[in-house]
This record gives sequence, C-alpha cells and structure tokens, in this order.
Amino acid sequence: MKVTLVCMPWATTATPSLALGILSRRIADTRPATEVETVYANIDFADWMHEQGGLGAAEFSFFSLHSYFLGCGDWVFSSALYDDTSWRVDEFRGAFEKAMTADQLEASLRLHRTVPGFVDALARRIVAGGPGLVGATSTFQQNVASLALLRRVKELAPAVRTVMGGANCDGPQGEALHRNFGFLDYVVRGEAERTFPELVAAVEGDGDTSHIAGLCRRDADGRSVSNPPAERLLAPSEIPSPDYDPYFERLRRSRVQSWYETVLTVEGARGCWWGEKHHCTFCGLNGSAMTFRSKSPGTYLNEILTLAERHRVLDFYAVDNILEMSYLDSVLDRLADAPFDLRIQYEVKSNMKLSQIERMRRAGVVSVQPGIESLSTRVLKIMDKGVSGTHNVRFLRDAESNSLSVAWNYLYGFPGETAEDYLPVIEQLPALHHLHPSNGVNRIALERFSPYFDRPELGFAERRPHQQYFVTYDLPESELADLAYVFETPGQGVDAKVAEQLKQALDEWGGNYIHSRLSYVDLGDRIELTNSRPHFAWRTMILRDATEVGLFRALHDPRSADQLARRTAGSGAAWDRPRVEALLAEWRRLGLVFVEGDRAVHVATEHENQLICRIRRESEHTGGPELALELAEEPTCVKIS
Repeated sequence: MKVTLVCMPWATTATPSLALGILSRRIADTRPATEVETVYANIDFADWMHEQGGLGAAEFSFFSLHSYFLGCGDWVFSSALYDDTSWRVDEFRGAFEKAMTADQLEASLRLHRTVPGFVDALARRIVAGGPGLVGATSTFQQNVASLALLRRVKELAPAVRTVMGGANCDGPQGEALHRNFGFLDYVVRGEAERTFPELVAAVEGDGDTSHIAGLCRRDADGRSVSNPPAERLLAPSEIPSPDYDPYFERLRRSRVQSWYETVLTVEGARGCWWGEKHHCTFCGLNGSAMTFRSKSPGTYLNEILTLAERHRVLDFYAVDNILEMSYLDSVLDRLADAPFDLRIQYEVKSNMKLSQIERMRRAGVVSVQPGIESLSTRVLKIMDKGVSGTHNVRFLRDAESNSLSVAWNYLYGFPGETAEDYLPVIEQLPALHHLHPSNGVNRIALERFSPYFDRPELGFAERRPHQQYFVTYDLPESELADLAYVFETPGQGVDAKVAEQLKQALDEWGGNYIHSRLSYVDLGDRIELTNSRPHFAWRTMILRDATEVGLFRALHDPRSADQLARRTAGSGAAWDRPRVEALLAEWRRLGLVFVEGDRAVHVATEHENQLICRIRRESEHTGGPELALELAEEPTCVKIS
C-alpha cells in the first residue's frame, strides 16, 4: 500500500515538516514494504501564489505567521472546504477588515476566490498516484486547508482512507473534527509515532482499529468513536531522526526558494520540566502531554550533526518547549567543538546565568525565546513563571553582552494585576533601550489546555470560541467550543489607557534600540561606563569609590538594599541601608540600574574589551596556559574615553 503524507499551507516553507519527517521515518523503519510519499503542498502553494502575480513572501508570511489570532489563513481555504467562493465574505470583512491593511484584505479575498482550483488540482494529483491512505498534518493555520484537501480526495476516490493529526487534533479538538467532517476516516490524537504505524498496519490488514490508542474512527454504523488515550507517553528512544529528503527535493524545484533561508527543525525533548510542576497560567502549549522527556545526549548530538552534513544547512531551530539543562554539559559543549559553524535557535528559561548563556553562545546558539513576558515580579507571579522582573532584565543584559538575539512578547491582561504593576516599569524602560526590545505587546488570549482555560475560577469563566471560527466553519457554537483553540473572554487586568502607555513605551524602545548603548569595562580599581541612550545626557562615567565599585559588581545579580548593605559590612567602609538606597536612587536616575519590587540589578552590558579582560583574569586564576596563549594576541584592556 502507498501512504501519502501532506504538509498543507500555511506551514512555513522555510522549514521541513518535523512531524511528517518523523512519521515517514517511522513507517520506513517499522513497515519497510509500505511506500511513503511526502507532499510539501505548502511549497506547491507558494509557487502557485507566485504564478498568480503580485503575491509573494510578505503575503505568505502574513498568513503563515502574523494572522494566527485573526484566523485569516484558515478562512482563505474555507471556500475550498465548503465549495463556495463567496463563503462568508461579508462576515469576514465585518469581523477583521479594520485589523488588516488594505493589501492584506485584498490578498485574503483574492486567495479565497481562487484556492478551490489549487486544492482540486492537488487532490487530483495525489489521487492519480494511487495511495491507499492520505494523511495531513495540522498545526496552527493548517486546519481548513487540510480539511479541504481531504474532502476533495474523498470525493475523487471514496475508497482512499483519510486521516488528520497534529497539534490541532489533540484532545477534544480531534474528536470535534472527526465528529463533524464525515470525509475524515480517522483522526490521530496526541503523539503519533506509535499509533500511526499501527493505523497503517490496520488499513493494510483486517481494518480493525479499535485497539489503537487515542484514535478517532467510525463504527459499523458510521458513527464517530474515540478510542481511549495511550496509558504511557512515548519514550524518547521511540522518536527517530526525521527524513527531510522530500523537502529538499521539492525545494530545489521551487521558483520561490529564495523567499526564505532554510532552517532545519530538530527535537531533543518534549514536554516542559517547569510546566510539570508550575504550568504557566496562560500557556496552552504541550496540550495533553506536559511530561518532560529528552533524548540521550549522544543520539541528539548525532542527529544535529548528521542533518547538517547531509543537507549542508547550518541554521537549526529546536522545537523543544524548554532547554534540557543537562544538554549544556553534554550536547552544547560538544557542539562548540563541532566541525560546523552552526546557528541555533532555542527556547530557554530566563533565570539562566551569564556562564550558561556564554556556553550556549559558544555552541552556536544565536537566538533564544526565554519566555520573558513581563518585567513586573508581581505579574510574573500571577503567571506562575518562577522568575522576577529583575531576573528577566538580567537575562536581556547578559544576552546583549553575548550578541544573543532574544525573541519575547510583553503580555498583559492578567486577573489581579493593577496599574501599579506597570507604571513603575514603564517609567524605567528608557534605561533598557540598549537591550533587545520586545517583538510586540498583547493582551493575553485564552488558549485551550492552559490553566486559565481548564480552571475558570482563575478569572475567565465567561468565554466563547474566537470570532474567527464563526466566520470560517459551518458549525454550531457547541461544536466550535470543542474544535477551537483560542477563545474570546472579557478583558481582565489593566485598562486600555495603561495598555496604550505600555505599547507606546515599548514602541519607543524598539525605535531607539539600534542607536542605544550602555556598556562598561571593569579595570579593577575603577569601572568605566559608556552611554548613548537618548533619554540620558551623560556619555562617559567612571566609578572610583571602592564601595561603589563593589556594589556595582554585586548588582550583576538582583539584590535588595539590605543585601547590598551587608556586603559592605566587612569592607572597612560599611554603609547602612539608607545610604545604599540613596545610591540606588541616583543610579536609577542615571539609568544604571533597574529597580523592581525590593530588588535592583545593573543594566550595563559588558564591553567586548571587558570580556577579554575577564577571560584573561579567569585564566590567570585557574592557571590555564592554553587559554592564556590563545589570548596572547588579543588587545590589552584599554580605557574607554
């Protein structure tokens, strides 16, 4: 039997599908006689858009990345799902016209009119290949495109079995899809590495799928039935290295391969070790599988290096929800000595220390998503993030010192927050203009699987499916309530006035970032600082007082005034708390520190010359002759004037 796996729009064309790469490998390993074809219909569609004229990378990115909370990508394919090129056009205009540019609206309407032709041609091509089973993966805005394709496949070839899987099919969502779309023979809920090969075996064999954990199937009367979920989650050893050959074969034939630089997706771990004990209140990631599991370091390291060598690609994106910390000693330290100059993106926790950030950077990690979300300790506590506002600022500072790009959003709208959680932070944001700004500011959305969704008593008892689902699907609200991932709910927390103040301050930060600098060099008896942030008139400053120098060094980590005062007690020049507080107030005025709650942290990045000095001092203390020799040709520490 032939199995055809399809990656529909709006999956980005910049990366191969990790899900389909893994499943095709699993079928090859467990059922070598089964023929597997992987169709990158997202690349087909990008080529098709290009042929339409006037539609390019910007439009594709809008639908695949930037319109998720509007649902534009899904709505575009609703015309193909319901075989109606005028499907709810007026409703779509009324709901979202003001949220888009004129060009984005025109692209949405134009594609909505024309995609049925693309879906029909694709379905005919797939059916002509003679598959016995056609499967589509669905994550983010792939749902309606995948449904539209499988509907047309079933019309053209009723004997072909159809199946959907992916993040959009987890839990009640998968049951709702199967229940409401009769052309779906099966829906795989949850992890598919074990269940999908079992489904293939059943289709090739006696057709009995009643034993396959988590599978949605149809009984003898055609009714939707959901098998119980798996009793155990996948072991990391059951997750093979993905097969990305079909992606590169298709990409080489694409007329729009220059739209994006290819990035390889890899997976070292699943679940979230923080979320197992402290599930962030707004987070709906991981669905029904929060338990943290990670591959053996040797297996993961070999996977990365093998993929890089095979495909001649150096850019990697780790899809792990959070870094397996033991990988710092095993995988990342060994990647630092690898024969490839890799560039890796990773999700991490923002309480990482400078030494850990430096180790990531040496390994080739160039971009991180640390889940900062706020600079207010009280709001972070409401989120159950386990970090403080000063920890988040420390991370931004140390990342900037190491030229590490930071992806983060500022979120607001949490039950119990007040203006006082925001206004003191907004006041201090000009001091941070030299650090990586946020990518945006948003009121939180109510997402399925999050504690806010599962526990209405936390503040979001009143909710309904987001408007995008009503303008896309021909289903009653009761069914949309099971199918939807994003929900509308009355706003909580701060009002629109404070939200606008926050947005304006963050926009100003983003505008000033490229022109701003605050760095220091520690010369032992003094600390010299250089500043170019617009809100602070001074340009150079020297700290000469020994106690002030010691306190500045201590503020590398967040500390309270009491802690700082105690650190001066044995120095012969003890300071009491009021004197420390006065210094902190002056340093705050000068933009040297960020103060939040009862903690302060300095915000100056290490000048590149300071990094050399520090490494030399560490080498001298540890007696590392090889390191000292390596630095022998580096410039000496110099004064910044």
